[in-house]
Amino acid sequence: MLQVGQAAPAFALPDADMETFDLSEVLGKKTLVLYFYPKDDTPGCTLEAIEFSDHEEEFARHGCVVVGVSCDDCISHAEFRDKHGLSVRLLSDAECEVCQQYGVWQMKEKDGVRKMGVVRSTFIIDRKGIVRHALYGVNPRGHAAEVLQLVKNLD
Repeated sequence: MLQVGQAAPAFALPDADMETFDLSEVLGKKTLVLYFYPKDDTPGCTLEAIEFSDHEEEFARHGCVVVGVSCDDCISHAEFRDKHGLSVRLLSDAECEVCQQYGVWQMKEKDGVRKMGVVRSTFIIDRKGIVRHALYGVNPRGHAAEVLQLVKNLD
């Protein structure tokens, strides 16, 4: 798992429109909120994505970009975005490689069944590419507002 003060692992992933988002594009310019979620169009993930979208303008006012990542493909992301009117950019980590780099691909247990999956997590990465906050196992309800407050405190 990543620790505060570490350099954020570099990555480039396609979004819902199959355009590449590269971490290096925001370094030196913006703070990045990188949130990982388990699956498109599930209740908790939908709530979280809507809340981040609802706060997106406020994040932008603080020089911050918000992107979500899951192992779903680009088509699934596009359908999820369009169905719920999401404005945050959703990135596809179909091979779960970036999820592994960020320590969010973990063994999970549900109803007695153990399997690998994404642990809902958020990272705030400053303009220099340093992890300022690493939040693992977050609750989706109200999370976007909590993250916005952390971003405001960076100013």
